[in-house]
Amino acid sequence: MEKKWKERLHQYITGIIQRKEAKEKSHKVLQINSMPDHIHIFIGMRPHQSISSLAQNVKTEGTIWINENKLCKTSFAWQLGFGGFSYSKTHVPEVIRYIQNQEAHHKKESFLDEYRRMMKAFEIEHDEKYIFNMPK
Repeated sequence: MEKKWKERLHQYITGIIQRKEAKEKSHKVLQINSMPDHIHIFIGMRPHQSISSLAQNVKTEGTIWINENKLCKTSFAWQLGFGGFSYSKTHVPEVIRYIQNQEAHHKKESFLDEYRRMMKAFEIEHDEKYIFNMPK
């Protein structure tokens, strides 16, 4: 994700997440930030939709929008899968700051190292062969 269209992408994804569904209250984006190889979206989720369904909507509609607007020189596609983590209300300010400071944070820790650390911190069993295949 290039910096020059990062804000447009964030606005578009926020629109996908926060749109009003018939008879349902919408989700709320609490913070969004992206790096060239990944995106963090902190969401106040409503119970009417699963996280996997919402991730599918964001990825499908986001891909179409990116490609229609020719924001990449080649055809854009998200990698397979996603990570979803839950936080208590007391952690909201800390998570927002964490996402806001991604640029500085990733100067010290790669996305892959961050993801592995989060899997360990949340005690999520996983097989390394299914962790993102990131370029060296």
